[in-house]
This record gives sequence, C-alpha cells and structure tokens, in this order.
Amino acid sequence: MKKKIIIGIIFFLMAIGGLIGYKIFGPATSGNSNEFFYIKKDDTYENVKKGLIEQKFLKNTTWFTYAKKILSYNTIKPGRYKINKGMSLFNLVRMLKNGNQSKLNLVITKIRTKEDLAKKTGKMFEFDSLQMINYLNDTVMLKEFGLDSNTVMAIVMPYTYSETWNSTPAKILEQFHTAYKKFWTAERKVKADGLRLTPLQVVTIASIVEEETNNKADKYNIASTYLNRIRVGMKLQADPTVKFAMKNFALKRVTGIHLKTDSKFNTYMYAGIPPGPICTPSIESIEAVLNAPKTDYLYFVASHKFDGSSIFTSNYNDHLKYARMYQQELTRRMDSTKKTKENK
Repeated sequence: MKKKIIIGIIFFLMAIGGLIGYKIFGPATSGNSNEFFYIKKDDTYENVKKGLIEQKFLKNTTWFTYAKKILSYNTIKPGRYKINKGMSLFNLVRMLKNGNQSKLNLVITKIRTKEDLAKKTGKMFEFDSLQMINYLNDTVMLKEFGLDSNTVMAIVMPYTYSETWNSTPAKILEQFHTAYKKFWTAERKVKADGLRLTPLQVVTIASIVEEETNNKADKYNIASTYLNRIRVGMKLQADPTVKFAMKNFALKRVTGIHLKTDSKFNTYMYAGIPPGPICTPSIESIEAVLNAPKTDYLYFVASHKFDGSSIFTSNYNDHLKYARMYQQELTRRMDSTKKTKENK
C-alpha cells in the first residue's frame, strides 16, 4: 500500500512538473496583427503584463509571472520586441530581460529640411518630432559635433541606419556623425582642400547640385559651374536656394518677387556659399563636386527640349538666349495644361 502511495506521489509530481514545463517551455503566445510589443522608458512590470494582455499576445499572465520569477526578470528594459506566434514564456521573458530588441532601419534618401527629418524619425521612434527638432536646433549640443542649426543636416548621409526604437535624438545624431566621418576619408579631404572648401561646404554645394538635376551626366558640369562662380566672385544665383528659403519646393518658376526673399539661403541676394545644405545630397552629387571637371562654364539652364538635360555656356548672351527658349516653352506647356483643365 505504501509503495502504491509513493508511486502515486511520484506520478503526481511528474504530472505537475510536466505541466509546469509545458506552460513555461511550450508555445504560449497568440497570433497578433502587430507582432511588435513596445515597452516605454517609464513602464512598470504591471504595464508590461497589462500590455501583453491588451494586445492579445497572452490570454493571462499567471504563468508569465512564474517565468519572471524563475528567470529573475526584475529590471524593465524599454524597447521594441518582436513576439512570434507560439513563442514560449521562457524565451519571451528571457528576451525582455536581456533587452533583445528588434532593430529599426532608418533609411535616409533625400530630405530637405530639419522639420522633415524630425517628422520622419518622430513616427518611427519613441521620441516625438518635437523632441528631435528641439535637438536639431540646440546650438549647445550641436557644438559638440562641430555643427550648428544650419549645418547639422550636412552630416545626414544617405545610408540605412540600424537603430533601436528607444534611441534618443542624440544617439541617432551620433550615428549620423560616425557615418559622416567615415565617408570623409583622407583622400576626399585632400580634394576638398584643393577646392579651398571644407567638407561641410562641399556637402552644401552638392545639395544645390542635387536639387538642380536628376540627370547624372549633368551633375559634374553643374558642380563645375558653381565652383567657377565661387572662384570669380559671382553670386551662385541658384533657384533651388530660393525655394528652400521660401520653403516652397513646388515652385516651378522663380521670378523677381521670389528673389527678394530675405534669407541667407537666397543666393541671389547673398554672395558666397549658403550657411548649410538645402537637402541631403546623394553620394553621387558630393562626388560630382569633389571631382568636378575643369571648365569655363559660368551659366547653365534647363534645356527647352524638357528632356532633363541642361545647356552650359560661358557667355551671358548665349545663356540669355537659351533661358528665353526655356521660359517660352515652359509658358507654352503651362498654358496648355491650364486649357486642358478648363475644358474638362
């Protein structure tokens, strides 16, 4: 009789152990349309439990609490965690305990303004756009990177950055700065020195080139034209800088009234290189400045053929002729579009 009782107890304990093992190591998480679970920096353990229930990752947290005790999950680590369907409580708690977040890819292409960058990052990370724009305008913090609120966008290189969801604006800027320093090799710095420009000035000119054309073949000649204007003391007179000064990037034709916009970025009004970039240029545009051909071009205008190319000249009268041809064709096309809309 005693033997049977002992055997019964053993089987009972084995059953209990099996149940505990299954609950802790077996599949536990449910499917969810949003597979990511977010823990904010001020969240408590109770917030975590509540969130797992509300977002339907777990039906209850009884066994989750047991797993927490087993693994000594005592410190809440904020972040963005990927929870797969059928994940065990052991793996779930271990992931949260170790802070094994899923990284975000911050892809930088062409961004024109600090506000655009703040808006983009504010949607992706725990911080909001206001926190980012405040940082981008913080002259004291930016000074640590050798930047100011005008030049800060120059270090935002067109790469893909792997970041954690709870990264801070300062952390992201550090990533940008690291990539920027890596890009500016000794060879590129020598080329910039040969142009009597700083890397920040090169990026600024490249940003104008970037906005002037999508035609790869023309970028080098446009860069050469602007470098020639700087060399002879001409104003850059770049239409994209006026659009930037006005924050009107849809403007198709820059006219006299636009040229009166009082801004250091308006290169029709102020001589020299603008105080910072007017967009984040491509690597190709930066290379176009660093490797610009030696030409005597001082003027260029978009071709009246509207094929995306530009016509380069060193003679102002020739430039005026081609400019008139372009303006006439632009007017014709705009009138044609207007009439088409009116007839609909």
